[in-house]
Amino acid sequence: MKILITTEWYTPTVNGVITSIINLKEILTDMGHEVRILTLSEKASAHIDEEQGLYAMSSYGVGKIYPGARVALTMDDDVLSHILDWNPDIVHTQCEFSTFRIARRISQILTIPIVHTYHTVYEDYTHYFSPNKKWGKKAVAVFSKRVLNHSDAVIAPTNKVESLLKGYKVNQPVHVIPTGLDLEKFNQALTQKEIVTLRRSLSIPDDCSVLVSVGRVAKEKNLEEIISYLKELDDPKLRLLVVGDGPYRETLETFIDEIDARAFVVFAGMVAPENIATYYQLGDVFVSASTSETQGLSYIEALASGVFALCRKDDCLIDVIEDGENGFQYTTYDEFRSSLYTLLTHADFNTVKKQAAQNKIEETYSIEAFGKSVEMVYLEAIRNHTHQHVFSL
Repeated sequence: MKILITTEWYTPTVNGVITSIINLKEILTDMGHEVRILTLSEKASAHIDEEQGLYAMSSYGVGKIYPGARVALTMDDDVLSHILDWNPDIVHTQCEFSTFRIARRISQILTIPIVHTYHTVYEDYTHYFSPNKKWGKKAVAVFSKRVLNHSDAVIAPTNKVESLLKGYKVNQPVHVIPTGLDLEKFNQALTQKEIVTLRRSLSIPDDCSVLVSVGRVAKEKNLEEIISYLKELDDPKLRLLVVGDGPYRETLETFIDEIDARAFVVFAGMVAPENIATYYQLGDVFVSASTSETQGLSYIEALASGVFALCRKDDCLIDVIEDGENGFQYTTYDEFRSSLYTLLTHADFNTVKKQAAQNKIEETYSIEAFGKSVEMVYLEAIRNHTHQHVFSL
């Protein structure tokens, strides 16, 4: 098949959506399909990179709505003509805004189906656009249903997202397909010497236990909770290593200074995607207080790296983090404290359990299983779309 994937963001930006797209493109290409990407240019001019199979529509920054957001006000004729000449069999949309509108136009002209992956729980982002959370959630439900009504099928990364879409009364078929990851790079264990050397380069004392957080630094990630818990624990042998950067870092650093928690937090800053696997292994425990994840790829990457997880309880973690096996989910400070020290001190959490956790992740989230499942959705969408078109004629 010729598959066009559309997205507001693409490399060199790093986030879970882009990771999912890169992995999908890689595995579909390996399976023999031709895959191209349509995204938004970071400039007010369009460009085409035929070698990379990349189209970029001209766009403008609208960071006041959401940090890093961009919008395409018009469709570039040259880019559109090039895509139409290529004549894709299906469009797989990954975002709900400008590129979805462009995808709809391509779909209408070529009479091809749209499959859409719903990546983002917008209810957790209402603080960016609505002063009233209740109104914001209602707006999200109406908006999501309206957008998804223009697709032929929807992919949800988790049952949490499927339930959310059912609550929005979305009528399209919803297929739950966890994003697959190339897990091989997370199985390359560092030596203890390499871990100590890298920790020292970040000024982390040798006798400290490291809680590692990996991801974009944004308000919805709720890092304040972890930091305030560390301040309350007041344990000089604990450090939170924040790997990543983002629009909220300055505010977060102000918060750290206000509660006098600077001694407990280390910022690694932005790390190249090819080096992320290394940084997971600096952690004794992976931590997250976010409840805004649709799937939480960082949780899966951490477990694949052999790091136990301690995360705020959330529906996206069902069947991912199993209490007492590969980590714990918490809801209160007391649960966090108890679970943390259990993970750090109990002999039960040993290399045998780490290996078991890694094996289960590999079985469930392989990139090969991801590609095959998405391919089946494409074939069904094309078949149904063709039947509907013939019937309408």
